[in-house]
Amino acid sequence: MCPICIEPQNLTGYSELLLLGLSDDPEMQPLLFALFLSMYLVIILGNLLIILAVVSDSHLHTPMYFFLCNLSLADISFSTTTVPKMLVNLHTSSKSITYAGCLTQVTFFYLFGGLDCLLLAVMAYDRLMAICQPLHYLVIMNPRTCCLLVLLSFFFCLLDSQLHYLTVSQLSFCADVEIPHFFCDPSQLLNLACSDTSTNNILIYFDGIIFGGMPLLGILFSYYKIVSSILRVPSSGSKYKAFSTCGSHLSVVCLFYGTGLGVYLSSAVSSSLRKNAVASVMYTVVTPMLNPFIYSLRNRDIKSALWRMI
Repeated sequence: MCPICIEPQNLTGYSELLLLGLSDDPEMQPLLFALFLSMYLVIILGNLLIILAVVSDSHLHTPMYFFLCNLSLADISFSTTTVPKMLVNLHTSSKSITYAGCLTQVTFFYLFGGLDCLLLAVMAYDRLMAICQPLHYLVIMNPRTCCLLVLLSFFFCLLDSQLHYLTVSQLSFCADVEIPHFFCDPSQLLNLACSDTSTNNILIYFDGIIFGGMPLLGILFSYYKIVSSILRVPSSGSKYKAFSTCGSHLSVVCLFYGTGLGVYLSSAVSSSLRKNAVASVMYTVVTPMLNPFIYSLRNRDIKSALWRMI
């Protein structure tokens, strides 16, 4: 039901939309700008260091670190989808975003968000093969297979993002589009739309199952098999060594899905759209920022490679 009885317009009829951001307080804008600029720089530098360390050290030219490089690239891209525009708006005290910019954010949000989920599942499969099939690991996870897994993940996410692009571009609105978020959150666009959003809702539920639920089930199954295999090892030293190779990945999985679940629960409990936007900072900014620290602090090989670079 349209809150204002005006002739509905397709989203293409708007040259600009408004992003209300995290706060309306003018005194908070410089503080938020400094905070998010610092966090964004940490995301870029931290993930680039991981990539450079892996590329420059021949000891790290293994499937696990190949997937880690791709995860770092996905994290950089995911944050770059939303944070730079927020920084520009905070710096200029502007709230506008162009129609093309909004659609671009929606497209890349689904592309790189989904890619994060699939890459984490692929990395769990890699650990499963390394621990449960050590003698055949390099045969199973050969360079061709690794590249194929990454390319397939990217292709499915690209296809999904284009479907969202097409459905969101067909939405109609009855009044000025003011999005209570710091980026073009697709769920908020659906709440503001006057046209039928049943197709969009079905697509979002489909997304949750395919790109959220199924990778998580794959990760849980992989770690079930890993734990079962490790518990059969008689040596406590071998058990610790096997668990240590999974520690960083498991921490990142818990952080990624934990923050995502936290945001979902907070949106279900809280009626404040602004609070939901603040909660979204966790998975769009905080998680990509912490991933390099988790891998560098918990992984001896990465730490050694980083020290050699320095």
